[in-house]
Amino acid sequence: MLLRKTALVLALATAALLTFTTPATADPVAPVDRVAAPKAAAAANPVIVVGGLSGVAVAYEPIAARLRGDGYRTFIYQLPGLGLGDIPTSARAFATYVNQVRTSTGAAAVDLVAHSEGGLVARYYLKRLGGTATVGRYVSLGSPQYGTYVANIVAFLGLGSCAGIVACQQMTIGSAFLADLNGGDDTPGSVRYTTIRTLQDELVRPTGNAVVNDGATNVLIQAYCPLRVVGHLGLVLDATAYTIVRGALVDGPVRPNCLAL
Repeated sequence: MLLRKTALVLALATAALLTFTTPATADPVAPVDRVAAPKAAAAANPVIVVGGLSGVAVAYEPIAARLRGDGYRTFIYQLPGLGLGDIPTSARAFATYVNQVRTSTGAAAVDLVAHSEGGLVARYYLKRLGGTATVGRYVSLGSPQYGTYVANIVAFLGLGSCAGIVACQQMTIGSAFLADLNGGDDTPGSVRYTTIRTLQDELVRPTGNAVVNDGATNVLIQAYCPLRVVGHLGLVLDATAYTIVRGALVDGPVRPNCLAL
């Protein structure tokens, strides 16, 4: 019975960490510009949607479509190896991608909307790879900025350190990677930082670990919309969450639309 329960918990933990498992069909490095027409955002920075652990590009089409509908030049970045590997290595690949987007659009800077592990990749780029010179706004959606207990479950069960998944090990609370990332200023440069989190996030626990310090705007959806139920993946699907993203991209006040569809 104990073995059966252990196997069940491990299966749930693995499923939680590997939210998306559909094989990717698009090149995650080659930028694809799908710009919408409205002038309001046409002159704004291009927006890169940064995927999370096991997050294939197609999973981020819903939020990308909303951004395009608002006129933003929008790109989706799928993490190398679906984000299972070393986060700093993914960040270095991301730096190359940012330069490709800037070259293809002629933009001096981009804005980032990053989900889950993608928020850590983007923050490492900003803090350790000089990315603050090329980014105007950083918006994270359910990123384990200070780690998550979910990443500790496999080790807790005595079955190894995150089953050998490097990114999972780095997202463990107290990891050397997070100690380095969170050492000193959380919000370097002139970038405007916003984090968005939800009480129902099943992967970032405690949910308070999805915030950053030092002047960031940290938004808890339920502080404004207490009846809104949004899960981890829901952060890139939910219309209320998107209204917060949209406000952050124009440096507006935090005014979520709790009834958004």
